[in-house]
Amino acid sequence: MATSTHALSDLPGLVGQTLGVSEWLLIDQARIDAFAHATGDLQWIHVDPVRAAAGPFGSTVAHGFLTLSLLPLMGDQALNITGTRMAVNYGLNKVRFPAPVPVNSRLRGHFKLIACEAVGTAQQLSFEVSMEREGSDRPVCVAESVSRRYP
Repeated sequence: MATSTHALSDLPGLVGQTLGVSEWLLIDQARIDAFAHATGDLQWIHVDPVRAAAGPFGSTVAHGFLTLSLLPLMGDQALNITGTRMAVNYGLNKVRFPAPVPVNSRLRGHFKLIACEAVGTAQQLSFEVSMEREGSDRPVCVAESVSRRYP
């Protein structure tokens, strides 16, 4: 996917539209293991392929928080917002993980602008991000991500 470019000043008129889609990203065991070690979440369903093969998903699966942590990377791939000198992550309003991410899945994020409001000199942007897994009908993560962009 090509990065979608939008001017910050045009965003109020684009509320309700999907503004970009990220590249596909492979979630391999090395990425899962690195996240497990960085966070201390070494649960067997993430890091023990032999035990996980006999588990409920038939393989290891990515942490939900690993999936969520990919939002900035995917957002940078999907969107280029011009007229912005600085952006800050303001938080999340809602996050769900409707489906697992088995090892060696490919994911990509769809970014739909659901709100844009002035807050001081900034524009506060809320995106509904739906992360899809290649070959699956259900999203693996749906999150409402809030950021502030400063002109």
